[in-house]
Amino acid sequence: MARNEEKAQSMLNRYITLKAEEKKKPKERRPFLASECRDLAEADKWRQQIMREIGRKVAEIQNEGLGEHRLRDLNDEINKLIREKSHWERRIVELGGPNYAKHSAKMTDLEGNIVDVPNPSGRGPGYRYFGAAKKLPGVRELFEKPPELRKRRTRYDIYKRIDASYYGYRDDEDGVLEKVEGPAQENMRTAKVKEWKRMEEIRQEARRGAKEVVTVGGAGAEVLIEGEEDVVEEERRMQKEKEETERKEREFVVHVPLPDEKEIEKMIVEKKKMELLQKYASEELREEQSEAKAMLNIQR
Repeated sequence: MARNEEKAQSMLNRYITLKAEEKKKPKERRPFLASECRDLAEADKWRQQIMREIGRKVAEIQNEGLGEHRLRDLNDEINKLIREKSHWERRIVELGGPNYAKHSAKMTDLEGNIVDVPNPSGRGPGYRYFGAAKKLPGVRELFEKPPELRKRRTRYDIYKRIDASYYGYRDDEDGVLEKVEGPAQENMRTAKVKEWKRMEEIRQEARRGAKEVVTVGGAGAEVLIEGEEDVVEEERRMQKEKEETERKEREFVVHVPLPDEKEIEKMIVEKKKMELLQKYASEELREEQSEAKAMLNIQR
């Protein structure tokens, strides 16, 4: 019994729905060509409808889990709707309406920066990527900025920037060096003067203490020694080195008679002769030559 009541209720609901649809006006379809529309209000209505469809699809394309193929299809559909929207916007302008294209959105990269190039992908004029489609393989590279290559400077570029200032010829023109060198020069001069006065006092004390009377052979002779200690020490060292050199020269004694140039030349000739004989003469010839020298009492 309950089953029959459910069936009847279902049939009633269908009947009521069909009657309500008959009372409604037939559903209007958007014209395929924007040029077919002659009413400004209708053109604006169709543009608003396209905008709502674009909004739904842009919200759907944000989901990265849809898969690569679905994301690419959604991106193509959004671009198709955007082109259709541009047709209706031009038609609205032709019918005397506002120009909506002035405030159209710009293309941005993954970081939200506006991309200056209107068509970075090469898929037709004005093709854009939305949401997760920007992270697809082959698309991410389109929005990445190429690394800046630092051009290596040539030797010509380096020398082109070298002028007189590089060598310090213009350091005195700005007056900065003069302000710095003035006090430094005065301090150095004061220090040098103090050092000179101190050394002069030491020399005067040395001169006063070095004066003495030396008596030689009963006759008095006053000898004034005025040299500084370092000068005296240097002279003593040079005199000592000179005496040492002379002593070594005197001690050198030749115990063996040294040959002169003629004897050395004769010895070299004899040595060369013996080398040639050993190289080209036979053993018998050398023995006969030795016996002959022994019989003639020749020492060489």
